Amino acid sequence: MLQGMGLPNYGVEEPQLSTWFKPKKRSDVTTTTDWLAPILWEGTFSTQALEKFYRKRNLTVGLAVFARGRFADEYLELFLQSANKYFMPGHRVVFYIMTNNYVKRPSMELRPLCTFQLLLMEEEQWWSDVDLIRMKVLGEHIVAHILEEADFLFSMTADLIFQDDFGVETLGTSVAQLHAWWYFRNTWNYPYERRPQSSAYIPFGQGDFFYSGSIIGGTPQRVLDFIRDYMEGVIHDLKIGLNSTFERHLNKFFFLHKPTKLLSPEYGWDPTFNAPPQVHYVKVALHPERS
Repeated sequence: MLQGMGLPNYGVEEPQLSTWFKPKKRSDVTTTTDWLAPILWEGTFSTQALEKFYRKRNLTVGLAVFARGRFADEYLELFLQSANKYFMPGHRVVFYIMTNNYVKRPSMELRPLCTFQLLLMEEEQWWSDVDLIRMKVLGEHIVAHILEEADFLFSMTADLIFQDDFGVETLGTSVAQLHAWWYFRNTWNYPYERRPQSSAYIPFGQGDFFYSGSIIGGTPQRVLDFIRDYMEGVIHDLKIGLNSTFERHLNKFFFLHKPTKLLSPEYGWDPTFNAPPQVHYVKVALHPERS
């Protein structure tokens, strides 16, 4: 169990929705959830209004990425190069790189206000369940120092490539990424965990969206809350002989604890799919070799 998970402060002021969010600009897509959270599509937000708000607050945004073995060798440098260009441009950023090997600083010049931290892991920690260990290690580092260093935190997989600005419009207390494939499918067919004994169980006929596990975000404390629930759920399932997926546990968490902001498939597109007309600009794409 991670120590310090009960910390109560979610605490970064956010702008009034009416000052920056323009849902009626996109009548071709769903822009607001049933619980009134914004769904970000190109054209629905005012970057100028958001920048004016956040510039005064001198924010630090953390971006945690997990890279081992082939992921470190083949994907990490391109991920970081693209993030250096497009992730939170103009704002202070800390890249938290979780790895089991010494990763050399990529051969690029970091833009102003960006820094790296290598979060090295012991070899014996590399269990077969990669998602479990990366969440465990990230949770430990959130408690140890990230809570004090970052106002917002994103956790992403290394097989992503930023293609356009991933800016302050994405900041929120709890941020979920809509799955590129399942967004355009019937809710009934979502691949939720359907075994009632599992802690990730969502019954047929329930659920809102299917969320991708490649991007999660929010305040460091809210990310920590998810890690706590995820680890408890995994341990519960293992004790009764079940093994559900990371994404299914993530979807159960967001089913019970609704995200305050949702990123449209434009923020996590799979290039093997032909982009429908609703997708105007791809902000982040899966590496083509991983598609």
